[in-house]
Amino acid sequence: MTPKIARFLAEHQPATPCLVLDVDRVEENFRALQRALPLARIYYAVKANPALRILQRLVGLASGFDAASWEEISACLDAGARPEAISFGNTIKKASAIQRAYERGVSLFAFDSAEELEKLARHAPGSRVYCRILVQNEGADWPLSRKFGTTVGNARTLMLRAGELGLDPYGLSFHVGSQQTTTRAYEVAIGKVAMLFTDLTEAGVNLRMMNLGGGFPKRYRDDVPEIDQFGDAIMHAMIAHFGNALPEMLIEPGRFIVGDAGLVSAEVMLVSRRDPNEPVRWVYLDVGRFGGFAETEGEAIRYRIVTPYEGSPLGPVTIAGPTCDGADILYEKANYRLPLALTSGDRVHVLSTGAYVTTYASQGFNGFAPMAEHYL
Repeated sequence: MTPKIARFLAEHQPATPCLVLDVDRVEENFRALQRALPLARIYYAVKANPALRILQRLVGLASGFDAASWEEISACLDAGARPEAISFGNTIKKASAIQRAYERGVSLFAFDSAEELEKLARHAPGSRVYCRILVQNEGADWPLSRKFGTTVGNARTLMLRAGELGLDPYGLSFHVGSQQTTTRAYEVAIGKVAMLFTDLTEAGVNLRMMNLGGGFPKRYRDDVPEIDQFGDAIMHAMIAHFGNALPEMLIEPGRFIVGDAGLVSAEVMLVSRRDPNEPVRWVYLDVGRFGGFAETEGEAIRYRIVTPYEGSPLGPVTIAGPTCDGADILYEKANYRLPLALTSGDRVHVLSTGAYVTTYASQGFNGFAPMAEHYL
């Protein structure tokens, strides 16, 4: 919780549930990542939080943008981003979205299949394209490897085909998974993709770029490596494989840029026991998995929760949301302990929730409106 957020909460006591986010922290995180990887160009993953205030601040910092849809591209353009600073990074795109992006000046597109490559050739002729490689996501709290990426062998075929179709085979990409907690994941992925990069270059393909994806973590309940450690590991691996002939490097941070810039303020709706002799209390908040905490699925992302009773005796709890759905349980097995004094009507703060919470929220499940958003 930044001092600016603390003041806002104390002075305004906004209705819950709500996200309160400090845009200055967004800038601090952006600059920290620049210092850790000064040779890489930052393309903010818009899906993490597409709020106009965030996009405008990043435009002012000369950030690039990794967009997953035409709607995200449009939001970036409305915020003042240059089309040449936008990458259409989703490997699954409608032909109409490709065409609209291309007509507005976007010229950098991702793909991982022959059909997608054919669509790009038809609807974005001459554009720069990069192929996403399937890599292991071991160490990531929110893996991404099953849905995206192709094999090294198929990527080689596709990149050769890109040139034949009149596209510019610009580079290769990978993603080690969101909330990646190990630096080794990047080192292994760089080694795998670098071999293909060299092979294609020797085959006459004019590759210039490697996209290292995102995945840089933020601290939730557990410690994670500092961003400088990731920067050192990445640069050592790049130099080991490319020497002084480093390709252009792109990175696509989302969570790292906005994650700890905001918190969700929520109200305790009920504290109950299923059995008077059962030590575990059920704590129901006015926001749950359908209200934005989708990343608690499988108890993967474990947020820190602050209550008004810090320092008082604790007891085990199961934490759930407000809806009439049995899946709306945040934490049941993750050994959460909250103050025994906690009761209905208390306000709690769920920390480091600046990423993904607003964009994952349903539009009215059970009649609950999406949470309010306050950008400071």
